[in-house]
Amino acid sequence: MDDAGLLRLRAALHGEMRRRGLALSVGQVAEKLAIDFFNSTPGCPNLAEAAVGTANVDALSRRGDRYSIKGVLDARKTGTVYPDSGNPERQLFEYLLVVQLTPDWTLHSIYEFDWPSFVRCRSWDKRMNAWYLGLAVRTLAQATNYTPLTSQVGPGPKARRNASSRPNT
Repeated sequence: MDDAGLLRLRAALHGEMRRRGLALSVGQVAEKLAIDFFNSTPGCPNLAEAAVGTANVDALSRRGDRYSIKGVLDARKTGTVYPDSGNPERQLFEYLLVVQLTPDWTLHSIYEFDWPSFVRCRSWDKRMNAWYLGLAVRTLAQATNYTPLTSQVGPGPKARRNASSRPNT
C-alpha cells in the first residue's frame, strides 16, 4: 500500500471509531482499560467514569475516592497533573493510576499511587507549570502494581498485586 492509501485507511478507521464511540487516544484507551480491569478484578474497587471535563479526575469509586488515570505507551513520564491555582498543595485525587500499554495498545500493567506516594515521587515540569511522574523503576516501586495474568485458565480476569500499600476495598 502506498503512503496516500495508508493515510486514507487511517482516516476511514478514525471515522468508524468515532461513529462507534471507541477511544481514539492512548489516554482514552488507558482510562477504559483501567476502569474495566478494576471493575472485573476481585479485591479492586469498582470505578465509574467521572464527568467529562472534571479537572485531574477520570474515575470515581463507589466510596467516593477520586482517581486520576495517566496512560503511557512508550513515554518516560506521565502526562501532567495541574495544581489548584488558588492552593498549589491541595489534594486533587486519592489515587493516580499509571496505565502502561503494550505496543498493540493492550494492558501491560497498572501502577497505583496514593496521594502521599504521588507527592513523594512527583516532579515539576517548568514548561507546563504542572506535576508529572517519571517512570523510573525506583518511582514505580513506590506504587501498588497490578499485572493482568492472561495465562491463567478459568472464568474472569485474574491479577497479581505487588507491593500493596493499601488494604483491599
